[in-house]
Amino acid sequence: MLGDWRHSGSRRGGADLAAAIELHVLDGRLPVGTRLPAERELADALGVSRTLVGAALDRLREGGLVASRQGAGSWITFPRGGSGLQVHAGERLDLIDLAHASPSAVPALLPALDSARGLFTAELLDHGYGVRGLAVLRERVAARYTARGLPTEPGQVLITNGAQHAFALVLRTLAGPGDRVLVEQPCYPNTPEAIRAAHTLPVPVAVDPRDGWDVPGIEAALRQAAPRLAYFCVDFQNPTGHLLDAEDRERLGAALARARTPAVVDETMAELDLRDDASPVPPLAAFAGEWAITVGSASKSFWGGLRLGWIRAQEDVLDRLVAARWSLDLGSPVLEQLVLAELLADPDPVLRGRRAEVRERRDAVVAALGEHCPEWRFRVPEGGLSLWCGLPEPMSTRLSVAAANHGVQVAQGSRFGVHGGLERWLRLPFSLPPERLTEAVRRLGVAAASVVSTAPVLESPAGAVT
Repeated sequence: MLGDWRHSGSRRGGADLAAAIELHVLDGRLPVGTRLPAERELADALGVSRTLVGAALDRLREGGLVASRQGAGSWITFPRGGSGLQVHAGERLDLIDLAHASPSAVPALLPALDSARGLFTAELLDHGYGVRGLAVLRERVAARYTARGLPTEPGQVLITNGAQHAFALVLRTLAGPGDRVLVEQPCYPNTPEAIRAAHTLPVPVAVDPRDGWDVPGIEAALRQAAPRLAYFCVDFQNPTGHLLDAEDRERLGAALARARTPAVVDETMAELDLRDDASPVPPLAAFAGEWAITVGSASKSFWGGLRLGWIRAQEDVLDRLVAARWSLDLGSPVLEQLVLAELLADPDPVLRGRRAEVRERRDAVVAALGEHCPEWRFRVPEGGLSLWCGLPEPMSTRLSVAAANHGVQVAQGSRFGVHGGLERWLRLPFSLPPERLTEAVRRLGVAAASVVSTAPVLESPAGAVT
């Protein structure tokens, strides 16, 4: 798991090893309670001295990430106090989290909560279990789709506990062990993990960092792989930020219908359109009809802490999903649904504010990269929450380890590959305030300088727009 953990030219072996282990903890790959190898065993496996391993574990114990007891060994534990990284003796650096593309709550959330309190009393008289979701919320989600050019009835909407829950529910209902599921490459890391958890097989189709989807290639994959299900994020794809235009949506919708392959269309980023005065693109379901199962989420538009999403599909498909859901959960929290319904009563002012906020943060990252990482290449996305950055050499994992030692948590490119790889790429979310993003990129520039081994001339300068 640790791979090439040692920084190039570094003499701080214990610090490097501690940073590598901490990265795996923060990235969720070493969960709390994981028992670590004995010092001698770890030293033998890494080909280092036991003294170096002991020094690394001492740093982790000081930071509260590792606990030890004589006779019981060492294990991962919760850090004490706030998040941070011990950089040098007596110095602690605040950790800047760039591993999650999740902005803080919109200011309108508290007023919506106040309004929802007045409606909550009536709900207390009911049993509180509504597997399809509150009627008022389904009506407002349906109205939002209709306003975007996809006529929708409340009976076509199912409220879920986020978009990931929605996708897992569709997988459980429509695919079985051994079935193939077409998925984008690169993609949101939890997508292939959900596919594998359902004992299905991910089949990647490329999304080019510059040009986006290869629709003819997708058509060929639909014919040749015969997938039971497909997954697309065509509205500001995570992580590339690409938007599929209306012409290609029509072609893709027709291909899905010919292949009779239902597609989960993830619209988590759909409301984060940062284009100025651009015509909206109709949802893919407007072209794919019954073959599109659209999932959405409140996490990026309003706040991830609401933990609410939805599925928009044909009513017979929803009936199957509801029947499968009974074995998973009995519905979504009522109070949170009331809050989201209040936010969707008049969403446009709130969403305009969110877009302005995200646009400012995107521009801050672009400017900071031009100053601190001028050799990185990327296209400025027209929406979404992240830049997909091309690095000067295959160094994404090394950089993520070094960045942790400089107080920045990033997810290496391999996390976004269906089968790993993508070592020349790094996702940079712009979901934090501009000053935090600028500082994070400055630290990344320092970390990158410590691990880069060559400095090739790139065809595209930082910030090049395509």
